[in-house]
Amino acid sequence: MNKIIKFGLLSAIAISMVSCGEDFLENPALEGSNTLTSSQLAEASAVDPEVANALMSGVYSLTFTTGTGGTSSHTDFGMKSYDVFGDMLSSDMALSTSTYGWYRSDITEYQGPIDFTNGVNRQVWRYYYRIVRAANEVIDGLGGMDFTPESDENKAIMGQAKALRAHSYFYLAQFYQKEYDGAELILPIYYSATDLNGPKVAASVIYDLIEADLTDAISLLNGYSRSNKTEINKSVAQAIYAYVLGARGTDYTKAYNMAKAAMTGGYTLMSSAEVTGGFNNVNTSGWMWGVDLNDEIGLGLVSWWGQMDYYSYSYPAFGDAKSIDASLFDAIPANDVRKGQFNDNPGAYTHLMPLFKFYDSDRTRYGTSRVVKADYVYMRVAEMHLLAAEYAAFNNNDGQARTELKALVSQRVPDASYIDGLSGQALKDEIYLQTRIELWGEGRSYLAMKRNKATTVRGSNHLSLVGTPIPYNDERMTFEIPEGEIQFNPFISTQNN
Repeated sequence: MNKIIKFGLLSAIAISMVSCGEDFLENPALEGSNTLTSSQLAEASAVDPEVANALMSGVYSLTFTTGTGGTSSHTDFGMKSYDVFGDMLSSDMALSTSTYGWYRSDITEYQGPIDFTNGVNRQVWRYYYRIVRAANEVIDGLGGMDFTPESDENKAIMGQAKALRAHSYFYLAQFYQKEYDGAELILPIYYSATDLNGPKVAASVIYDLIEADLTDAISLLNGYSRSNKTEINKSVAQAIYAYVLGARGTDYTKAYNMAKAAMTGGYTLMSSAEVTGGFNNVNTSGWMWGVDLNDEIGLGLVSWWGQMDYYSYSYPAFGDAKSIDASLFDAIPANDVRKGQFNDNPGAYTHLMPLFKFYDSDRTRYGTSRVVKADYVYMRVAEMHLLAAEYAAFNNNDGQARTELKALVSQRVPDASYIDGLSGQALKDEIYLQTRIELWGEGRSYLAMKRNKATTVRGSNHLSLVGTPIPYNDERMTFEIPEGEIQFNPFISTQNN
């Protein structure tokens, strides 16, 4: 089955799997009532593994399909939508010019996270629970979460479904809890597509399922060779697990080892030329997970590129500028290749925009086509180098932390020997800074801010709250359970929200 069939036609299958009427907007377990039953899926998958493979491909398509957060907003375009949300909430990404108003009040002025009736709370909730629901359909169809399929094909599909379910629950836990507290009731949990409304359960229960899913996924994906980078393989599952362990913060040795294991999938750090080369090709060796977008997929203005790239048919080209925070830019050394990812012309509208990091290869303002042809990056191996350094430092192994950090920084500056003189909190601070610089615009600043229990102060190019300290556990940094979930889920409505 070729990619066009998998990620073009099958997106319709996935969306129909998780479509719903207005009565069930917030209840993922009630969505998709017109789909095959789990027993029918199990029977079909046993006869032909391609059935489960097709359904899993459809689930992946939800990660880049518009409207999967249940809105018609131009900020609703799948997984990358929430990379932007996180980067803006953390303040590393500045909305430096706002003509159309996307993100301004809801995200950059924090009106969304402090008002449970605001639609962004519902959008985030709908997207991730929609992925959970779709992954559960696949898991159920393969025999259920406690079943191990017989064929290697179905084992790999089960592993991918569990990894993607874990990824979604992890982001839900990050977005809907200020910081990890295992006893705090935070979210409903659904183990099967047949589960209906459920109460909030403790964060420890959510994280225990995430860890169990990823442990299973790593085992099930052992030896699996994926057909394209849209699929999760063993190293991507290990990378997700590394993030989860770091967020939980209870076993930095295991977290470090998981990050190191994830590096061994044949990836290389992006070179100096590549980090200013557009981030537009999924075949880049430093990319662990991403999507090869094409004309058949047909994304346009409503996309990550439509919100971020001056050289696409996009909002940045027409008047909504997304820029690096001015203070963060100032912290990048002049001889660091990543300084050149941003336009350093103070008199230009494009000042501090990522004109040389993220761009369509034609490099024409407004784009040469209204169809997106540049690819999506979901994960890079550089993240694992930075996590390994961070976890070694958190584990008081400064020597190992310096080694891991230098492996990356030595590719970005002429001389990284200054790292040899760092230890303790200064070393942790440098790792955090390098994470913010290296992964700017890729949706990791929010996660790093929480892990490091950091406070950011907005630079001069933000449109609001300039100079305001914003701690990681500020009420404004965490989304609220949406109004519709409270209304339609009787277990939630009776709990203390």
